[in-house]
Amino acid sequence: MLRNWKFWVPVFLVVVSVVLIARGRHGDPKPAARAVPVVVASARQGDMPLVFTGLGTVTPTDAVTVRSRVDGQLMRMAFTEGQYVHKGELLAEIDPRPYQVQLSQAEGQLAKDQAALKSAQMDLARFKSLVAQGIISQQQADAQQSTADQTAASVKSDQGSVASAQLNLTYSRITAPTEGRVGLRLVDPGNMVHATDTSGLLVITPVHPITVLFTLPADQVPEVQAKVRAGKKLAVTAWDRDMKTKLGDGALLALDNQVDTTTGTVKLKAIFPNQDDALFPNQFVNVRLSVDTLRNAVMVPAAAVQRGAGEPFVYVVKDDGTVELREVAVQLTDGETAALAKGVSAGEAVVVDGVDKLRPGMKVAPSHEGAREGGASRNPRP
Repeated sequence: MLRNWKFWVPVFLVVVSVVLIARGRHGDPKPAARAVPVVVASARQGDMPLVFTGLGTVTPTDAVTVRSRVDGQLMRMAFTEGQYVHKGELLAEIDPRPYQVQLSQAEGQLAKDQAALKSAQMDLARFKSLVAQGIISQQQADAQQSTADQTAASVKSDQGSVASAQLNLTYSRITAPTEGRVGLRLVDPGNMVHATDTSGLLVITPVHPITVLFTLPADQVPEVQAKVRAGKKLAVTAWDRDMKTKLGDGALLALDNQVDTTTGTVKLKAIFPNQDDALFPNQFVNVRLSVDTLRNAVMVPAAAVQRGAGEPFVYVVKDDGTVELREVAVQLTDGETAALAKGVSAGEAVVVDGVDKLRPGMKVAPSHEGAREGGASRNPRP
């Protein structure tokens, strides 16, 4: 009996193992894979502007450092710091008394020499009459002619002295040479100022209009030049550092004539009306130059475009709820909207969020997000 027990125990264990294995193979099927939740947006067709973006600096058209043209004590400042002034307005006064004295002296000398000239001319007239009568020699008349000419030259010199004194007296009143906003004063009243001072009294900065100097890569300049040569006026917009607030609308004014070899960029200048004073001299801004418009482009959110080792690609949701990987060619992008040359048709849904979980052919549960609006800038191909 004991011998039979030892025989049947291994047989029983083998049968149990076979049953368990069979049940594992032919049991209930695994549950179907769950759909991956993603956010999608519809591709749309429309016009998209070609915009080049560069970093710029606000530059006044002709900032002027106002300096004294005469020496003297600064009596008063006739402006308020930060005031907007017009051409010809009084800005400062230098003590005029020394120049009033010089003017009086010059006028006195002029009157004296004019009297001497009148006397010399009368004598010359008499000498000429006596020469005609044969009473005196021609030599005496010529000597008197020379005296009259010398006195006339003295009068002319005196007239120059009077004009110079009048000019210095005028320079003692310093007026605005141009229109613009006055900065902080550089000299306080009571100080002595000189015509040789290099620092100046104040700086006037025109702000209506104002210019922005910015740079673009050299390979983008030919497209800009082509539009300029065709006589097209290119629109320019200035934005703050975060590209969130538009500071002004302007137009391209000029291009530099050479490439900066250290940076590979070209300088451009744009002009802005700046009536709201949003642009401040020496302010750093982002500049967007509108060059052209891409017509009838297929546009998708830039977040839908993925980049790897090969061509850029997007995931397109098909009618059966699965995703398909498609290679695309990006023409323009601005960080929010991308224009595609191939790969996607208008109306198709592309995945914009949840891409990292996807593989071609996977089932998805899409939720829709509207396509975003935006300008465009050149997207360099790697």
